[in-house]
Amino acid sequence: MTFVTSQDGTRIAYDSIGSGPAVIVIGGGPVDRTAESPLAALLAEHFTIYSYDRRGRGETVDTAAYSVDREFDDLQALITEAGGSAMVYGTSGGAMIAIQAAARGLPITKLALWEVPYILPGTREPVPADYRDQQYALRAQGRFGDMMELFMLKAALMPAGFVEGMKAAPFWEAMAAGASCLAYDADVAADFGLPSEALKTITIPTLVIDGATTPWITAAAEAIADALPDAHRTTLHGQPHNVDAAAIAPAVTEFFGANR
Repeated sequence: MTFVTSQDGTRIAYDSIGSGPAVIVIGGGPVDRTAESPLAALLAEHFTIYSYDRRGRGETVDTAAYSVDREFDDLQALITEAGGSAMVYGTSGGAMIAIQAAARGLPITKLALWEVPYILPGTREPVPADYRDQQYALRAQGRFGDMMELFMLKAALMPAGFVEGMKAAPFWEAMAAGASCLAYDADVAADFGLPSEALKTITIPTLVIDGATTPWITAAAEAIADALPDAHRTTLHGQPHNVDAAAIAPAVTEFFGANR
């Protein structure tokens, strides 16, 4: 583990493995950088992989007050550390950050996006209008388990029975302990709407991937690809949102390795 310092002085924890062109991995949800370790290990056969703890996660200090802009400062610090430009892989909410970063003009040369959770009208039940406010209220009360439950039920649309089963499992307490950052993800997602205008400005080659197991996410993938000027589209049929690293690594490797 190493640290890089972001613009506001926050120390961002990251791991770097492999050799070759730089690829930065942006995770989603309330997990730390280790969640993407299996994929990082596979990609490291071809690239230098930088996996980092986003703010409020793992070993990165949670510096107040939070601003979405800090996410891009942190990513820029990693890109600078990687040599001044990099390819970026983002998964789920991490892919939202990757998209916004590219639209802001960060020196990203290629993007690969796994199941970005934008919500198109009519494709599913919308996230409550006060979802962000609920998350911050629960955070202020230290009710991190309730934050996790709210995220699963209203953002991820997991069945209530399934969530109740998870709450009864021995891993729930440890998982919920890291859920305070879900308030930050609510800031990143805003209304979860497709950022059509921002997507139109992203001219770098972008791979849009889904698993065709969640119809509303597949609809979002199609809309993202339609809006991007240089989109490359693929589906890993049967893969759940928690995608198998061995299933997605070949697609990302081929895309990032092409014409490098």
